[in-house]
Amino acid sequence: MNIKECLLFLQRFIQSPKRVGSVMPSSRFLATKMVSSMPLHGVKAVAELGSGTGAITRFIKKRLSGSAKVLLFEMDDRMRNNLQSEYPDFISHPNACYLVEGMKQEGIEQLDCIISGLPFFNFSSELRETLLNQTTQALKPDGTFIAFQYSLQMKKQFSKKFIIEKIEWVPFNFPPAFVYTCRKRDTL
Repeated sequence: MNIKECLLFLQRFIQSPKRVGSVMPSSRFLATKMVSSMPLHGVKAVAELGSGTGAITRFIKKRLSGSAKVLLFEMDDRMRNNLQSEYPDFISHPNACYLVEGMKQEGIEQLDCIISGLPFFNFSSELRETLLNQTTQALKPDGTFIAFQYSLQMKKQFSKKFIIEKIEWVPFNFPPAFVYTCRKRDTL
């Protein structure tokens, strides 16, 4: 993470704190923890929600094989344009509320894994529900959902949609964060 990314992130936070959620991009400690929970083999398609300045994206790129498709969702135009320049092999979209539509545009039926940096607790209950429904629709059966949050307040809502396999605390981030590693529930 460089100073330019930090300043852009801080500027965007000041303009829209509920949407950005933090004054700084995710630390390498948080990014490493999130990406280490991704499946290792057979990953064909992944999405990152709230990609920001690419703090986690760069770790996803290192982890995946070249054949895996990666969708990035970032609402901020400037951040999304930067992501498109830095990760031309990844596909950028503006709004995670249209995750399933974005997948269809790219010819992707299901995702193996979704990584989220979205500040769910800051959102209205309707927006949270839309995003979680899109996530469960997009994931393959037994797919992985990895999200970080700055509190445990989303645990109950996440557990309605997913099996929470583990929650890990990452103190070396500002602010410190909890990483939820979840599995899609059977719909039967």
